[in-house]
Amino acid sequence: MVRYLVLTNSNDLVRVSPDRIVYISSDGNYSTMVLINKDEHLFTFNLGTFERVIEQQLGMDAQTFIRLGKSLIINAKYIYYVNVSKQQIILSDSSFPHKFVLSASKEALRALKNVLEDSLKNRRVEI
Repeated sequence: MVRYLVLTNSNDLVRVSPDRIVYISSDGNYSTMVLINKDEHLFTFNLGTFERVIEQQLGMDAQTFIRLGKSLIINAKYIYYVNVSKQQIILSDSSFPHKFVLSASKEALRALKNVLEDSLKNRRVEI
């Protein structure tokens, strides 16, 4: 069953598959959701509210989204490149032709890198 995230503003309603969301950025009380086709949707609520809506509507599927610092939520499926020293993360996938280059704090990227490395260590190969 395909789940959708439904977000509303005073004038808009957006119904989107979570797989189409690349990231959500925040600037104070405003959040911008960016989709794989580079469409952007502005909402008049902060990132914490956005995070709660994702958790309420997607349940366990909300784990696909990772909060990076104060102003960014990313779709973990699209993590392509993480560079802690450059404070850079690139989100990309073969399903869309462009890359999304974002900035995040060194602390947030270091923590993300450690989580990704740990998840690789915990995988088992069975033959």
